[in-house]
Parts: sequence; structure tokens; C-alpha cells
Amino acid sequence: MQTVPKSSKKAWAKAFQKPATEFPLTPLSIIAGEIPTSLNGTLYRNGPGRLERGGIFVGHWFDGDGAILAVHFTGDNASAIYRYVQTEGFQEEAKAGKLLYGNYGMTAPGAVWNQWFKPIKNAANTSVLALPDKLLALWEGDNPHALDLQNLDTLGKDDLGGLDGGLAYSAHPKVDFETGEIFNFGVSPGLNSILNVYKSDATGNIIKKAAHQLDGVPLLHDFVLAGEYLIFFIAPVRLNLLLPAVGLSCFSDSLEWEPKLGTQIKVCDRDLNIVSRSETEPWFQWHFSNGYIDDSGAVIVDIASYEDFKTNQFLKEVPTGETHTASKSKLARVSLNPQTGKVSNIETLFDRHCEFPIVPQQNVGKSSRYTYFSTVKEGTDISKEILNSIARFDHQTDSITEAKFGENLYPSEPILAQGYILTVVYNGNSDSSELWIFDADRLNAEPVCKLSLPSVIPPGFHGTWKDA
Repeated sequence: MQTVPKSSKKAWAKAFQKPATEFPLTPLSIIAGEIPTSLNGTLYRNGPGRLERGGIFVGHWFDGDGAILAVHFTGDNASAIYRYVQTEGFQEEAKAGKLLYGNYGMTAPGAVWNQWFKPIKNAANTSVLALPDKLLALWEGDNPHALDLQNLDTLGKDDLGGLDGGLAYSAHPKVDFETGEIFNFGVSPGLNSILNVYKSDATGNIIKKAAHQLDGVPLLHDFVLAGEYLIFFIAPVRLNLLLPAVGLSCFSDSLEWEPKLGTQIKVCDRDLNIVSRSETEPWFQWHFSNGYIDDSGAVIVDIASYEDFKTNQFLKEVPTGETHTASKSKLARVSLNPQTGKVSNIETLFDRHCEFPIVPQQNVGKSSRYTYFSTVKEGTDISKEILNSIARFDHQTDSITEAKFGENLYPSEPILAQGYILTVVYNGNSDSSELWIFDADRLNAEPVCKLSLPSVIPPGFHGTWKDA
């Protein structure tokens, strides 16, 4: 008699086994607690909802079709809607019933010439930006898609009045809370890659842009707004452009870790001009927490940093439901002189694996006492588990306040909303999704409310809150 080995897959794997199911606007039922009556606005979240077609899985977590969750709060009521972004590629593949396009982690299926006819699909799956009259679904290789703020109807690609020719618009715009100005960037890859930097008004309309040359084709996902400066840390990852150009490899597999290059630093002012350039020790980062200018005039930047690029392999493994690559980050603080770009100090603030660090919106570009982030519980095997906790770092007391999650519960990136922390939780025990609401000042207490969502929302990437 043959013994069947027990599956080594963790509970989170079930969330990726089948495409997410859309649902119409639906009142949410309360599992525990009460909805805060003062919570008035909408939570938006984006992430890959579909990772396969026709039984064939995509090559990387970043390749899945974007699906948006909107949870509208009014008084003590909450209703949610969940819909796929109706990109042209999504509609074409839905009609064909199979994958047709290449993406970050896969080449286009079929004959090699498909790489030229159907090279890359805008997956609209990474983040969201809520503007006064529309929601942008962001995917950093192309224009964003505009959606209706209430019913999530896809309105089509949006060039924001300045992204002509399909210029890229990153997933991490920075909004100045006082002026309403929006800063962002995009990379145009090529033999001479270009860093395009944008300034928009509060409606999202681009009012100024600048172009700066880059060294090779780097992987640049995020940047920092720090007072009067925009700062880009360019990690030593470079694309071997020849391999994807001739269809021999996808972009993800053509990225090479080159620590000898160090981390390059570009500092711009708010008029998008280069102020300084510098170089420091090598690391990789997906995300920054925040930046500000201290009393001495130094720029302080907080980063979720990795010592290498193994994180990409871990994220590639996630859709398979079984990971093997250990990739640990830490919350680090970098001090630099903005006029020279020279780094004067790097210190570790929190040494446990963490990601998706944020500060309150009113503190973006300014000093913030608190940083909130996703992390892992003590003792977690980071080669086998995805993020399974959220925490708050107090920069005044150098202390951590961590939420309490039971076994097989996986919270998403924490989102700040009117004094509360909202996180979508995948419950691997019941194969369901829930929305938990915490008092932001009592993160280690029981949630003030837990809401049941109508279907599974697969773990995704980024979200935002929009006041009503």
C-alpha cells in the first residue's frame, strides 16, 4: 500500500487555486463588533484576481489580471463590490478562453513571433489612485485605467493629459496633503532608458514632466517625496534587454542582480530638475515608507530593504501555492545630504521581515511618528509563508505594536482611514475573506469590527482610502 505524502502547501495557497469571483454591490454582514459610525468613505484595493486561463497558470504573481474591491462606508453600514478591470487584454483573453499575451513573468504563449504581435498585457493589477471624479487602476508599464468610483465600470485607458504614446505611470504616486499636488514617474526602457517624472494637479491632470537618462534598464518600482525633494533609489538590478527583445526570455527572468553597481541615488526638486546624484551600498527595495527633512536639513528616508533580489523568485513562486525561497527584508532608515546625494548613515529600525510600509496621508513627505506595515509573526518560516501580521512602529519610543492574528489568517496591506486601520484578511481556515477594522491607536486590541466579504479576495498588493 502506497503512502500518500501530506501536501506541504500552506493554508494561503487555497486563495490562488481558482480565479476570484466578482460580486455586485452587496451589503456586508458583521461577524463581530460594530462598524464605526464615523467611518465615511471608501476603501479601494487592487491585486491579481485571475492567475490562469484554460488551466494554464501565469508565470509570476505580477502577471494576474487586476481586480478591484471597493467597500463603501456610510454611517453604520458597509457595502462592497468586486470587479475585474476590463482591459483590452482581459477582454480578448476572456473571449478566447486562453492566455494570449506575455507579461512580466511570461512570454506570449505559442510561436516565437507572438512575442512581437502580443508582447505585454497591461494587467492593471498593482495599485489604485482615487481622484475626485475617477479611480485609477495602476500598472507601471503603461497608462493607468480609469474606473467609476462607485460601480467600478472600466472607462478605458487614461493619459492624464500628458502620458502620450503610452508612457508608463508607476503604481506609487505621492500626494501632497496640503497642496493636492501629485508626483509620480515612469520608466521608458531601451538602450538609453528614460526616467519620466510627472507633476499633476489635484485632479490628476499632468501639469509638468521631465525626462532624465538612466543607467541601463533598472527595476524601479517606488520613490520618495521628502519635503521639497523627490528621491529615487535605483537598486543594482538591470534588465538584459536582448533576451526579451528576441523572445528568448520574459522580463522577470532577464533581470540580473549586479551588486557591484551599488544603489544609485537621484535627487530632484519639485520642479522635477536633478539636484544631485550619488551612489551608496547595494540593496533592493520594492517600497518606501516615507521621507522628510530633519532639523539639520538632512533627508531621512525609511525603506523596506532587501540585501539582494531573491524576493523576485519568492513572488514568482506564490501563485503556485508553494514557496521555497527565503527572502527577508527589514525596515531601514537612510540619512543623506540632498545637495550632494551622499548617504551619511543607514540604520535598522525593525529587523523582522516586513513590507507595504505606510504613514498617515497627512504626513507624506513630512516627519511621522508612526509607520504601519505588513509583517510576519515571530517564528514564521518566511520561505513557506506569506505576510501574516500587521504592526505599527513608533519612531518616538522605538517600539512595536502588533495586531493579533490566529493561525492561517493572512491580512493585506494596512490602510489608514479616519483613525482606523482597514485590512482585508484571507481566512485559510474557512477559505473566505473578511474585512477587519482596527482602532489605529490600539492595534494590539481586538478589531472594532469584522465584516464578511461575499467571495474570496486573493491576497494582492495596494489600496487606498477616499473620504466621502
